[in-house]
Amino acid sequence: MALFKRLVASAVMGMTLSTAAIAENDPIKIALIHGLSGSSFEAFSKQAQTGFEMGIEYGTGGTGEINGRPIELIIKDTQFKPDIARAVLAEAYGDDEVLLAVGATSSGVTTGMLPIAEEYEKILIVEPAVADSLTGPDSNRYVFKTSRNSSMDMQAQALALNPDETLYVATLAEDYAFGRDGISAFKTALDGSGATVVTEEYVPQGTTDFTATAERMFNALKDKEGRKVILIYIAGGGDAPGKIQAMDPSRFGIEISMGGHILPVLPTYKRFPGMEGAVYYYYEAFDNEINDWLVTEHTARFDGPPDFFTAGGMSAALAVVKALTEAPDYDTETLIETMEGMSWETPKGTMTFRPEDHQALQDMLHFKIRVDDAVDWAIPDKVRIIPADEMDIPIGREN
Repeated sequence: MALFKRLVASAVMGMTLSTAAIAENDPIKIALIHGLSGSSFEAFSKQAQTGFEMGIEYGTGGTGEINGRPIELIIKDTQFKPDIARAVLAEAYGDDEVLLAVGATSSGVTTGMLPIAEEYEKILIVEPAVADSLTGPDSNRYVFKTSRNSSMDMQAQALALNPDETLYVATLAEDYAFGRDGISAFKTALDGSGATVVTEEYVPQGTTDFTATAERMFNALKDKEGRKVILIYIAGGGDAPGKIQAMDPSRFGIEISMGGHILPVLPTYKRFPGMEGAVYYYYEAFDNEINDWLVTEHTARFDGPPDFFTAGGMSAALAVVKALTEAPDYDTETLIETMEGMSWETPKGTMTFRPEDHQALQDMLHFKIRVDDAVDWAIPDKVRIIPADEMDIPIGREN
């Protein structure tokens, strides 16, 4: 454990191991490519990095080594800019000679990184970006994705709404890959249920005034006979749920639904007691040995439970450990062959890289919001775990 921590510290500070140490230990270099400045999404990146480091620790039994070789993490900041992301990934593959890279945070930024993996013929594990398109037709065989995708978000969300012919939905999302892929996936998930999407609203990232948008959704829903829901699928700030709730959609019989979020955002969910939705992870919902370790260790080290993207980062690290432990050599083609169809254990149970498009299939959580005055945030109580095989996730790219 001590060796691993020294290697991580060296990478973060931009230091390198001595020439003698490199020759002696032949480290396995892994790049973490994340936005660490320039956006409110920095919190997601920091959680993912913490989870990745803890995943390497857990997966290697605290040694920080795989097959006797120490792991060296090289941290690079995309600043949430696609051009910088492409440059630092190329630098990692080329100058730093990393074996593989993991990242990034924003779906739009990560899209620009996909061709770099193909150009250098090295593996890119996508975590925590979500958009379906990251394993879609414009992706390539060097890309694997441990993060869930928009189809999983939205199929689980649709299942949580129990859709039928009495359900009418207006959707609100940000106007970029994450938002548009998500709403497309939600509409696909409703196919055959009888439910109707009456309008789709898209707003620029960073929007803070939702007045006109909300009025259009109210007008589209208010005269419908049945259940009327505004589905909000926004990852950034602006507090769309709170501002729309303040406009009193209940006067038209309209309710709000949304997926879960990171712990710092969950206090705002106290305004929505009883709301049901779906989410990737909540630390109390998954009962397995890895999650127990993560919750215990994270709480002891950071004085609080692990969050949404912490579990994602750990899942990515455990995929790396499994692949590098099982692969007979570290040639890229060998790693691809090892990882296609590979299953491994994570804080949320078993994940499997689908061979066709390298998307990790995984379970999701159907929750119901409970408010407890003794807890700082709203609690997404488990209704049930939605198993991976209950969701029909489209194949994004054929090998």
